[in-house]
This record gives sequence, C-alpha cells and structure tokens, in this order.
Amino acid sequence: MTLTEIRPPIAPEARYSPRVTAAQAPVGNNAESAFARGDDNALRLAYDAHGRMVYGFCARSLDPERAKDVTQEVFVSAWRARHRYDPAKGRLGAWIMAITRNRIIDNVRSEKRHSDRRADEDTIDLSTESEVDATSDKMLVADALLELPERAREVITLAYFHDLTHPQIAERTNIPLGTVKSDIRRGLARIRQHLESQHD
Repeated sequence: MTLTEIRPPIAPEARYSPRVTAAQAPVGNNAESAFARGDDNALRLAYDAHGRMVYGFCARSLDPERAKDVTQEVFVSAWRARHRYDPAKGRLGAWIMAITRNRIIDNVRSEKRHSDRRADEDTIDLSTESEVDATSDKMLVADALLELPERAREVITLAYFHDLTHPQIAERTNIPLGTVKSDIRRGLARIRQHLESQHD
C-alpha cells in the first residue's frame, strides 16, 4: 500500500471508545513488526486498526474537516518515520497517538497564529495543551487495557470506569474478592509500565 492509497477519512460520526477499538482486532506483534519493516499492506492494516482512534482524538480539538486531514497526515508521517518505531518498546497504536498529539498541537498553534486574536494569544494556551495531553492519556489507557487478560480488563473497567468497589466487583463477576484485588493490582502495574514506555 502506498501513501496515496490511504482510505478516505473516517466518517465524522465515528468516535473512539475502548469498546470500538476492542471490536476491531488490534494490530498484533507480527503486523507491528511488518509496519516497522515497511511490508506490503502494513500501512492499510495500521490504518484499519487505529484510524478511528486517531480521528476521534483529532475531532476533540479540531473541526471535522481538519480532523479528517490531520488523520491522514498522521498516517503519512507514521509511514515515513516507520524506521523509528520499535515494536519491542510499545504498541503501534500508542506510537501513532504520540504523533497525533504533536500534529494536533501544531494545528492549534497554526490556527491561533492565523486568527484575529490579540498578539499575546498567538501561541497555544497551556490549558489547551493540557487538554490534549489529558485526552491522549485517556486513549493510551484504553489502548493499554487491551493488552490485559479479559478478566483483568473487566475488573479494572468496573473499578475505574463504573466506580464499583472491590466487593461489588466480586459480587457482580462471581470472582473471589482476593482475586479481584490481585487482578487490579497486577493490571494497573502493567498499564503503568505501558504508559511509561510511551514517554521514554
């Protein structure tokens, strides 16, 4: 697949969520290695697996048309820089998200430079950059959840996205309370390790 064969931008109504991404088979280790090598069809596989996530991230900070354009720019940049991607250091989705973050911030800065706002607003607000970072972190956590075993993913989701206590999780899932606590502890450690690897 060549750069000009990237599919049309994802429809504006498409939004990223952990459920959407989980429904799409994430790019596995073999496909990630294929991307790093520049194998045929590797770019298409990466776009199919991560395009919705990238577009969803872009659409939170940019208008729909610009979000489409930036989504394609991200994959063009990722493909051209594929020699920098090391599958041993982290998932392809997280690496692409880092590229997306930088592209979004560049676009916000550019929009501010060409706006009619006061000269002292000519650079990106720290609050805007913080919002982009916060959104990126949430999506990286969702991506990291996909690496966990199904049971650990379920109990962590119930604990941190549904605000259930450990006993409530044990009752709902019919999993022993001690196992719930162990799964959450080990799962959070793996997520932390995953996130730290993306900021090295």
